Amino acid sequence: MNPNALDPLRFPLRGSRLIEASAGTGKTFTIAALYLRLVLGHGDAAAFSRALTPPEILVVTFTDAATKELRDRIRARLAQAAGYFLADPADAEATDAADPLLRDLRADHPPESWTACARKLQLAAEWMDEAAVSTIHGWCNRMLREHAFDSDSLFTQHLETDQEALLAEVVRDYWRSFMYPLAPAAARQVLGWWASPDALQGVVENLLTHVDLLAECPSPAAAIDAADTEKQRRLAILKAPWAEWVGELQTLLDDARDKKRFNGTKLKKNNYDNWLAAIQAWRDDPAQLRPKLSEAAWTRLSPEGLAEVWKPGSPAPQHPALTALERMAEELAALPDARDDLLRHAARWVAGRFAEEQARRAQMGFNDLLTRLDAALAGPNGVRLAELIRTQFPVALIDEFQDTDAVQYRIFDTVYRVKDNRDDIALILIGDPKQAIYAFRGADIYTYLAARAATAGRLYTLRRNFRSTTAMVAAANRCFEMGESREAGAGAFLFRTPAGNPVPFLGAEAAGRKDVLQVGDAPIPALNVWRLPPGEEGKPIAKGVYLETMAEICASEMVRLLNLGQQGQAGFAGERGFAPLRPADLAVLVNNRNEADTLRAALSRRGVRSVYLSEKDSVFRRPEAVDLQRWLGACADPDDGRALRAALATPTLGLDWAALDRLNRDEIAWDDYVLQFRAYRDCWRRQGVLPMLRRLLNDFRVPARLLAGGGAGERSLTDLLHLAELLQQASSLLDGEHALIRHLAEQRREEGAGDTRQIRLESDANLVQVVTVHKSKGLEYPLVFLPFACAFRATRPGDLPLKWHDADGRLQLALAGDDSLIERVDRERLGEDLRKLYVALTRARYATWIGAAPIDRLERSAFGYLLGDGLQAGLDALAAGHPEIAVIDDPQPGADTYAAHDQGVVEGAARTPRRPVRDHWWIASYSALQTAEAGAASGPSDGADTPAEDVFREAAASDANLVALPPDAVPAGPSLGPLHGFPRGAAVGTFLHEILEWAAAQGFGSVVDAPELLRDAIARRCAVRGWEAWIEPLCNWLQHFLRLPLGEAGGATFTLAQLTAWVAEMEFWIATHDVDLARLDALVCAHTCVGAARPALQPGQLNGMLKGFIDLVVEHDGRYYVVDYKSNWLGPDDAAYTAAAMQDAVLANRYELQYVLYLLALHRLLKLRLPDYDYERHVGGALYLFLRGSHAPSRGLHAERPPRTLIEALDRLFARRTAPEAA
Repeated sequence: MNPNALDPLRFPLRGSRLIEASAGTGKTFTIAALYLRLVLGHGDAAAFSRALTPPEILVVTFTDAATKELRDRIRARLAQAAGYFLADPADAEATDAADPLLRDLRADHPPESWTACARKLQLAAEWMDEAAVSTIHGWCNRMLREHAFDSDSLFTQHLETDQEALLAEVVRDYWRSFMYPLAPAAARQVLGWWASPDALQGVVENLLTHVDLLAECPSPAAAIDAADTEKQRRLAILKAPWAEWVGELQTLLDDARDKKRFNGTKLKKNNYDNWLAAIQAWRDDPAQLRPKLSEAAWTRLSPEGLAEVWKPGSPAPQHPALTALERMAEELAALPDARDDLLRHAARWVAGRFAEEQARRAQMGFNDLLTRLDAALAGPNGVRLAELIRTQFPVALIDEFQDTDAVQYRIFDTVYRVKDNRDDIALILIGDPKQAIYAFRGADIYTYLAARAATAGRLYTLRRNFRSTTAMVAAANRCFEMGESREAGAGAFLFRTPAGNPVPFLGAEAAGRKDVLQVGDAPIPALNVWRLPPGEEGKPIAKGVYLETMAEICASEMVRLLNLGQQGQAGFAGERGFAPLRPADLAVLVNNRNEADTLRAALSRRGVRSVYLSEKDSVFRRPEAVDLQRWLGACADPDDGRALRAALATPTLGLDWAALDRLNRDEIAWDDYVLQFRAYRDCWRRQGVLPMLRRLLNDFRVPARLLAGGGAGERSLTDLLHLAELLQQASSLLDGEHALIRHLAEQRREEGAGDTRQIRLESDANLVQVVTVHKSKGLEYPLVFLPFACAFRATRPGDLPLKWHDADGRLQLALAGDDSLIERVDRERLGEDLRKLYVALTRARYATWIGAAPIDRLERSAFGYLLGDGLQAGLDALAAGHPEIAVIDDPQPGADTYAAHDQGVVEGAARTPRRPVRDHWWIASYSALQTAEAGAASGPSDGADTPAEDVFREAAASDANLVALPPDAVPAGPSLGPLHGFPRGAAVGTFLHEILEWAAAQGFGSVVDAPELLRDAIARRCAVRGWEAWIEPLCNWLQHFLRLPLGEAGGATFTLAQLTAWVAEMEFWIATHDVDLARLDALVCAHTCVGAARPALQPGQLNGMLKGFIDLVVEHDGRYYVVDYKSNWLGPDDAAYTAAAMQDAVLANRYELQYVLYLLALHRLLKLRLPDYDYERHVGGALYLFLRGSHAPSRGLHAERPPRTLIEALDRLFARRTAPEAA
């Protein structure tokens, strides 16, 4: 089949056609050109039947990133063409600036139509957001939704991107259904193969996409019974001759010993007696699978082993038993077992149940999108569905078609009928079989070859390389021409047979570049091959030695080039002058992480920073994701001590051991962190997870510390910010903080990396890129290094399932295989490795370096296969007559290091907002208000979201006002009073409030009457905090406290246990309209605590909402009271809780402001609820209970009822409207 050279302006835009685009030949440029023609209806006889709009032109590619790039490139090309059609033909500058394709395209249209053409192109460019450019999965999903009736699809199908949990559930169902009922002996066999359902899942999930190739099998119990029966039958056959052989061997050896025919020191009688006894025991025990023989016994009891100890002159013994023993290990290994049958049964059952569960839950996975559309097209409505799709998309361009599989091709073939080559539709397949390297993803090059055969006579090629220099193209061509021209081989890509070669290597043509690479005063060869000598005595070099040696050689050469670049002696010379070589110009292509780590370690030792990029590396697998999950857990629940400690101990936050240990002893420091993480939770809820994480990182100075650490720190910071972006995106689809944390945990468990999850470059800094060959596909680099080009991984029997193709190109599957099958599968592995090598050799613009060594089985590596005649002769032949190729024998690594020059980056001034905030509106609470002494730097903070948080903030603020007492004044335990020795801190205040809130929920009287219930509640709460010694004191204190007489001074008293009406943790909201805090402060100071001095409030205004939680609102004899619990520690004994001392604490903490605001809220509520409300008659005032002083003569009670004048003045103050608002 001779392909046609493709002319983008004359290419027929009808029927089915295949374009093979070699690397660097402008495939995307060609797709955009064909798109222009379809929009314009260009081409006369080669044109489509009519001009099309973007929604009618289907463009399919295989990744989201490629989809975005292709859409943008087409949009830009449409806009560029529209501008050129509108340009004045007399404008020589515009004409010269256009590329030849646009000039020829415009020349094919009469001038009077140029304006209309420009309009079409401009409209198409503006329409690109709705263009049918998508991934294959995205398009299938759209077809199932838009044609739900004809595809028999549900209208409400949920696309589940991560089906790991459902698969695990189905496998566990299988395990319970079939493994649990097994007999003990059968169960032991299964556990020997798979220790758990997870282990079974790890094998079965690789088979699920190929269950149609697996034969039906009986249930595990039946399969194991059948295998055991057959095993016993064959084992009995193996054991039968030994009924005579054991005795015969005993006689043979004893007789030889008596006649001294063998060396008795090498073969002792007691040893062979034991060996024969072991064989006899095996023979007589039907259940024993293998004789209990040592390795020495197996070696010695063989013809060669006995010949070694037999004396010269005496013929070595010959006996069939010795030959049988030599073969026995192999024959025992070949005994049947049910493992493969169980795998087949499990795969088929799990696939069926998985599909049922998906249908029941209305779920689909990515693969289901393809299989369901394929099934719909093959179903009863398939003909109509195909017609609808053809009408919707009369033209389809399928990019990267070499990465297709049988299902994808069947979908497009069913819709567009490739062989029929219909003129009223067009299917254009674009790909390159030489770059088909994604078999591990399910891509099938044989499917591509089927499409190639179906488009016989309609094959076009792009062979002109615009990426690389002429020398680089010639060098790459030479490598594959060696394999293609060798008569003894199967062509460069192993597809040549006597019947033909469907994947021939046709050398690319070079367009050349206008600049050249210079090292010193002259260009260097395009392909440089390092050749290592053989090992000692000409033996092959071990793979580990090859990797280590080549990594050192490669790193040394890179350092040499980079140092020359810094000296201005290495770089790129062209029309724009000379550009020195930088680290970002160098890329190293590797096969896996092990190779990458070896090379990066060598670079690091020489001071070269690098980054590793792999398609399999997900940012969620980075250690920073673990730290981030712990941070989120602590932010979501800052009161969880274990979660918070775990977050603070993460390496990324950088707290040292001393700081972490201090948290075990310093309650104030611990409370500060609790408050800090509560603020993060507030930020998370108000602004989102990304702003919260940025705030956390800055608070702990993470960016500055990581950047100061160099490359590793920059890598960590990049991953943190990347993860934060991904979580922000995911949060829009999830409900609540814990849902996002679960999402992060699931992503961390998931294998692989999607386009958005692949690790990014640290920065725009100069970094050498270490990239897997798969990741490099579609990319280009100035200089490329392939230090491990001879490394390969041969197929192993355990690489299940074993896949290969038969003579007709049909995929075959096996769960076990002999040497010939393993060799066949490995042959296909070599074919893919050759295509990977083609990708690797076509990435460089200017030069490539290859590391070659005489490793074991070199011919089974891709580079070794192309050389053909061994390393020495093959490389000599490769370079002979080709000056663009240089072979460097036995290169030695150097010791030079690289020190990058200071780039002199200067930071600009901080950005400032260009417009003022329109309205400073915020939610405040008492605990958010600050005194002037607290300073104005921190600004206003928002109100607490929960009662517990409100209590915590208030207690933390009061702790800051504590006056330190001498050590001998502080009691050591509970002996000096019920609560005087109780721990202190904001967390303790929250604990006491929690107990009292629980008592309110149970009923204060009920708690007093049920001491066992009380003790259980307190014991459970103390146990988790390590306060077991305080259980009894707290129980006694609470019993006393609930019976404590309360009430306003000179009025009626009551106890909490006597109450019949109360509300705990009553929440209130009060609208505030530019409330002047100075005016508020003056009113409160004048009317409370007999005008005593107190810290002034920080000046400012309240505008928005005032929010709060009142610990307890009670009603007694028609009067309503505000009750608040205070855990403040005023001194070491009851004498510290005098009325004056409590008033001082109230004023120091501005509690009187708090209860005035609470009473204002109560006043407003009662005005709405009581028809005859009167403040003097219905409001009893505020009762502030200092819990630690409940046994003092003062009962720890601070009571005050502010005057009605104050409450009403505050009511008016808070109700005031500003003039603009009133207007």
